[in-house]
Amino acid sequence: MSARKLSKQSWSSQTAFILAAVGSAVGLGNIWKFPYITGENGGGAFVLVYLACVLAIGIPVLISEIALGRMGGANPVQAMANLAKENHASKYWSLLGINGVLAGILILSFYTVIAGWALAYFFESVMGQFNQITAPEVQTHFKQLLDSPAQLIFWHTLVILYTIVVVAKGVKSGLEKAINWMMPGLFLILLVLLGYAATTGSFMQSVHFLFAPDFSKLTWQAVLIAMGHAFFTLSIGMGTMMVYGSYMKREYSIVKAGIWIAFADTLVALLAGLVIFSIVFANGLEPGSGPGLLFQTVPVAFGQMAGGWLFGSLFFLLVVMAALSSAISLIEPAVSWVEQNWGIARTKAAWGLGFLCWLLGLGTVFSFNEWKDLHFLGDRTFFDTLDFITANIMLPLGGLMIAIFMGWTLNQKQRNAHLHLSPLWFNLFTTDLRYVASVAVIIVFVSNLVKGQHVWMLGVLTLAVYIAYVWQVRKLQSCRIAE
Repeated sequence: MSARKLSKQSWSSQTAFILAAVGSAVGLGNIWKFPYITGENGGGAFVLVYLACVLAIGIPVLISEIALGRMGGANPVQAMANLAKENHASKYWSLLGINGVLAGILILSFYTVIAGWALAYFFESVMGQFNQITAPEVQTHFKQLLDSPAQLIFWHTLVILYTIVVVAKGVKSGLEKAINWMMPGLFLILLVLLGYAATTGSFMQSVHFLFAPDFSKLTWQAVLIAMGHAFFTLSIGMGTMMVYGSYMKREYSIVKAGIWIAFADTLVALLAGLVIFSIVFANGLEPGSGPGLLFQTVPVAFGQMAGGWLFGSLFFLLVVMAALSSAISLIEPAVSWVEQNWGIARTKAAWGLGFLCWLLGLGTVFSFNEWKDLHFLGDRTFFDTLDFITANIMLPLGGLMIAIFMGWTLNQKQRNAHLHLSPLWFNLFTTDLRYVASVAVIIVFVSNLVKGQHVWMLGVLTLAVYIAYVWQVRKLQSCRIAE
């Protein structure tokens, strides 16, 4: 990887880049996960901590990943190899890119299965299958879906096929065209649903639940969850933002783009929360229903209310569009890597990697039926194992390495040449990366990785390794200055 191989494609405009990046960030995490974890953790106080974490952790690391992609000018693996060579750093920094590429492939393999559930629910809602449905009936319906490998494989295949077709067409003909209609459509549907939620009579109750903080309900575990979600919701650490950054022209502002991406992603999560909680409260349902909130609670609410058929169909279409926009971004880093480093045509790379994801996805499909008693990591199913490895190990490590490389290894001149910050903001940004974002990601990483009495021991050890690395880097920098 000594040769500097560069991306040959580029976004047609900064708006196209921002829409694509927002499409990557906005996914099931905004519409499915954010509302239920907010419901489980007390509402307003959790949201306040989450917003603070987006500002202090999410945005700096997001900006860093985009910047590394543009500076490296290539897919995540080659971009890190290029930057490591230029900064006289270890060639093993390319492993950061490999980690992101693999994480994207593994996540896509099970993400398309979950997205398939939403696609199935959309068509069933359109056909009126949720009209007047009761809670026990929808639970039985959901269980029947999970118990049927044939159904899950069918919907999983449809999502994978769509993803492959879009990515195979390239940046401008594929990614841009798909995002240019999906993102405006997503926001339009969300606004229509918000207007509908305002008529339910429980809209102000959901506003109070989301924005009136009650810190007595806030626990340390809730803080950790908020920190983790603020980090993961922006698609950080999986190579997507790095490869998208490599397609970004030099005249586009990385900082402005990062802020817009974070703003749009957070806005979607908050608006989705207002929609879902208005419907949940209007029907006397429990906001802390957990992961089943979307697939086992919301259909009951729409099925019992006037106009529920139309607005329920729009809601699940919203979920599908959010899922698809993220799916196409998960495979792009790997396709770009194969195309640039091995000279394989994009179409062949997309179909080959797509088939690999489809094949891996069968493991997730069978985790809910044929393999549900088969355990791979402790007591985890195949799906739970992939989810644990990617969410708790690969993505935090990727984000941490991005913060460390950007904050400590990359030379200051190169960093500022792409960020164009005033001295004050540049120093604040660098300090945040080095001492706030990095340490926060370490805390999330350790707390998610280890549950029990040894968590603090591992945390201290991890911090010690980080401090030792920082000391070594500063010592090396001092030697260079002396020379």
